[in-house]
Amino acid sequence: MSNTLYPFTFEPVLKEKIWGGQKLNQLFNKGNDPTAKLGESWEIADLEEGQSIVKNGLLKGATLKEIIAKDPASILGERVYKQFGLQFPLLIKFIDAASDLSIQVHPTDETSPTGVGKTEMWYIMQADKGAKLTVGFSEKISKEDYDTHIKNLSIEDVMNQHEVKEGDAFFINAGRIHAIGGGVLLAEIQQTSDVTYRVYDYNRKDDSGNLRDLHVAESREVLDFELTQDFKLDYNRTSLNTSQTVKHHTYFKTDWAHIKDNDYSIARSDSFTILIIVSGELTYTGSGGEGKLSAGETLLIPAKNTGVTLSAATCEILEVYL
Repeated sequence: MSNTLYPFTFEPVLKEKIWGGQKLNQLFNKGNDPTAKLGESWEIADLEEGQSIVKNGLLKGATLKEIIAKDPASILGERVYKQFGLQFPLLIKFIDAASDLSIQVHPTDETSPTGVGKTEMWYIMQADKGAKLTVGFSEKISKEDYDTHIKNLSIEDVMNQHEVKEGDAFFINAGRIHAIGGGVLLAEIQQTSDVTYRVYDYNRKDDSGNLRDLHVAESREVLDFELTQDFKLDYNRTSLNTSQTVKHHTYFKTDWAHIKDNDYSIARSDSFTILIIVSGELTYTGSGGEGKLSAGETLLIPAKNTGVTLSAATCEILEVYL
């Protein structure tokens, strides 16, 4: 195995947002300014708007795009490379909503101007008391009803709200209306796309005193108006040292595991594996690398690996792959 194929850590790509807060800095030591409104930390990203840079090992300083180009099948997995080509197919973020995000929707592959939609899932890492997510419509409405609610600034009246706590998980298929509420800190796993249509933004102004752009016409055409209730994900949070399925989908597979006073092995060879540390800390060794990771950090294990062993007194992880 090449000594340049080892488990990779990356520098976070930090994004200040009008709705951002200080939790990413306070809890995960992201950024150098404790007063910055950090809304997003892009942990693994392969977009023009954000490109991950390796921070460990022989390839330190290389971009994610560059290391994939060196040996795409070994990084991604032969099957994944054949399906997605040279672009890394997932975008991994942490999001801190100090105040409500806009109500929004993402297009599907078929309706996206880039040809890549944005199906995603959320894992709640921390939530203030009473913090909520808004996901889906609460009643059946037509496109005409939607137009009326937009005009009357009453779209919130026909949307589902869900009070959340640490460990809750939600699946947001492309086309589903949604919003992250203030007080929520979450991990987001999504297709590699940053196409968002803003439906409603509470008449909020940016730092220059301007109302933010809305995409009402675009959102109307991509919205899924069906009343489906499959967004809240159930999995066994009492299990120890065994992976539990959170969501397996066409675009990503996500498992959760609580490692406690034990070792946990990863030997997947047909896909890359992303580890997201959601609580606690662990050490990893194998496949030409070793290190320590804490909550708020991520690791990319190439598909061509010799096996990685995780050890922890207590640590919760999300394991993401295709």
